[in-house]
Amino acid sequence: MKITCNGEERVMAPGSTVIDLLRMLALDPEVVVVECDGAILKRPEYDSHLLTDGAVLELIRFVGGG
Repeated sequence: MKITCNGEERVMAPGSTVIDLLRMLALDPEVVVVECDGAILKRPEYDSHLLTDGAVLELIRFVGGG
């Protein structure tokens, strides 16, 4: 299935979850906020939120510094 993540089209296996996407991108779920189809997901939902064909995600990663 195809999804769009931060404006880039990606192919994911059917049944993939948000956490599968984050692992594929080597992102730490503790420092990423995920918006899927206009709704911000809570971190506990990352494991269970199934991606659907055509889903549009925005990932925002927090970084520290000064």
